[in-house]
Parts: sequence; C-alpha cells; structure tokens
Amino acid sequence: MTASERDLYFVAVKVFLEHGDKFFIFKDSYGDWDIPGGRIQRHEFDIPLDKILERKMREELGPAARYRLGKPVVFMRHERVEASTGKKARIFAIGYLAVFLGGKIALSGQHGRSKWVSIKNFNPAGCFQGGWLKGVKDYQALRRK
Repeated sequence: MTASERDLYFVAVKVFLEHGDKFFIFKDSYGDWDIPGGRIQRHEFDIPLDKILERKMREELGPAARYRLGKPVVFMRHERVEASTGKKARIFAIGYLAVFLGGKIALSGQHGRSKWVSIKNFNPAGCFQGGWLKGVKDYQALRRK
C-alpha cells in the first residue's frame, strides 16, 4: 500500500450528556443535529482527551454547565462533506458518557437549538445520519440494558 492509498481520518471526542432518562442534542450552524464535542485540533496532540473535552464542553455549552465525565462507551466512524472545503472528510470519534450536574447551558453561536431527548424512546433516524446515527443507536442500545 502506498502513502497515497492510505485513508486519513480526523479524530473527535464526543459526549453523551445524560440528565435522568434523557440525553442532550443540539443543532449546529449547518442545520445538522449533533452531540457535544468535536475534533481534536493540531496543537492538542499531547493534551489528555478529558482536557480537550473540557474545552469543547465550555465552548459549546458555556462555562456554567457542570457535568461528570465518565468512560468511553461508543466508537463512531462518520463521513461527510466539509462545508468549508466541499471535500469529503472521514471522522473517527470516541463517545464518552457524562452526567449533567446542573448549571445554565449557554449555547455557542454555532448551535441555535437544543433539546433533551429520551434515551429509550428517541428515534435518532429523524435527526442523525451516517456514522452519527449508528453511534447514537449503539449508545441507546448500551443504555437500555
């Protein structure tokens, strides 16, 4: 296999933020539903993943939202066209559990709408697609046990 035949992936960390029997989703500026978290930036290579998640949660949910981060529970592979370049990108994401402890959620300018949805009864096919859809389904199956 030559270097040009190898596939490149972005790496992301995501959070299934739970509050009782619900989990948090929000709509991004591109109109897609998502869960908190995102890609690891180039300069974050040596930073622990939980610290990267702290940054993402602060950026996306505001500094007052409190949570307790759990362990990774779901691994996702998602493919999409990047809005900024028009090119296909592949993302490998690690999905962590977290429990919402309180505080005011203040969405960033990148997220306009949010909701808490039932872990057991939410139909993710109405909001998610591709690898994100499979990841949410895997998470729900795990939490229904």
